[in-house]
Amino acid sequence: MDFTPVLHAEWLKIRTLRSALAVLAAVPLTTVAFSVLAAADSGGDGPDAADPLFTAFFGVSLGQIAAVGFGTAVMAAEFRGGALRVSLAAVPCRGRWFAAKLTALALSVLAAGLAGGFTALAVAGAASGERDFGTGAGLRAAVVCGLYLTLMALLAAGLTALLRSAPAALGILAPLLLIVSFVVGDLSSGLADLLPDRAGQVALHSAPYGTLGPWSGLAVTALWTAAVLAPAAHRLCHRDA
Repeated sequence: MDFTPVLHAEWLKIRTLRSALAVLAAVPLTTVAFSVLAAADSGGDGPDAADPLFTAFFGVSLGQIAAVGFGTAVMAAEFRGGALRVSLAAVPCRGRWFAAKLTALALSVLAAGLAGGFTALAVAGAASGERDFGTGAGLRAAVVCGLYLTLMALLAAGLTALLRSAPAALGILAPLLLIVSFVVGDLSSGLADLLPDRAGQVALHSAPYGTLGPWSGLAVTALWTAAVLAPAAHRLCHRDA
C-alpha cells in the first residue's frame, strides 16, 4: 500500500478519537489563554516582565502538556483491544505505518500549534501594549511555537510506542516537564539548557540565553525526539504486535 492512503487512514483514525480531538483543541486554547493572562497581568508585568516576548508565549508551557497528552492518546489507542494487529494487517510494512501515524499526528499538532502561536502573538501583544511583536523575533517565536509543540507531541507518541503504555509515558514526561526541569534549572543552568522543554523554548525569548541559540535549542529538542522514536520504531518492527 502506498504512503498516501495509509496517511489518510491514520488521519481518519485521529478524527474518530473524540477525547484526543478535545485534547488537540486544548493545545491552541491553553497556549493563547495563559499567554493573554500573563501579558495582561499588571499591565504587562507578567511572569517574565523583563522579556515581554516570552511573557506573550507564556502559555506554551501549559500548551505543551496538551500536546503531550494528544501524542500519548493517539498512540495509546493502537495498544487497546488489538487495534495494532488490525492496523498492521492492513499495512504489513510496519515502518510505513509508523511513519504515517507520526505524520498524521505531527501535521495535526503543527496546525494547532501555529494557530496558537500566531494568535498568542497578536492577542498577547495587544493586551500588553507591545507593538513590535509582528516582526523578527516575534514571527520566529510563533513559528517555533508550532514546531516545538509538534516535537513534544512526537516525543510523547514515541515514548508511548516504546513502552506500550500511556500511563508509563505520562509518568515519565509529566514529572520531567513539571518538576525536573525546574529543579535542575535551579541547580545547574548549563545542564537544564539541554532538557527538551527548556532547549526548545529558547526561541520564545527576545534574546538567546544560556548555551543555546533559538534554532540550536530547537535542534536539541528534535534530537530528544529522534532518540525516542528510533528505538520505538525498532521495537515496533521487531516485536510481536
